[in-house]
Amino acid sequence: MSDSEILLGEFRRTIDDRYRLSIPPELADQLHKEGSELVLAKERPGCLGLYNSTPWQGQLDKAVDWVADKVDAGKLGGQVDDLLTLGRLLSTRHCEVQLAGRGRLVIPEGFRDFLGVAPGDPVFVVGAAISVEIWNPPAWVSYLEDRMPEFRSLLTQLSE
Repeated sequence: MSDSEILLGEFRRTIDDRYRLSIPPELADQLHKEGSELVLAKERPGCLGLYNSTPWQGQLDKAVDWVADKVDAGKLGGQVDDLLTLGRLLSTRHCEVQLAGRGRLVIPEGFRDFLGVAPGDPVFVVGAAISVEIWNPPAWVSYLEDRMPEFRSLLTQLSE
């Protein structure tokens, strides 16, 4: 995905009996352009993010290196609990995934609970500019209700 391409769109889909989800081609094709590796991440309760692994890994590596440098310099000695929390979240927040035929994504077991879905449940697949998000419908509606009033000012701020 080049810097000028933005992933947009909202699509209603259904989780099948094997926890597969069909990602709309217009989103899957854009996300896959720079490589076949994808990363699925737990974003917020009721929402998973699907990213191209190249930019995702670059950002993750940069953040982990920054924390490791601080640990090596002895600057985080008093923050053991925070380091343990970070380690747990890094260990469980994301995983590499593949899209099968027809853009189908299998949602891994630990991610199903976080998303809060069962076979036959509907979800929303949303283009979120730099990623594709998979939302549990009540969480998506709640998110929109909270954020929609900010839309016009956010657009103005980011486009200046």
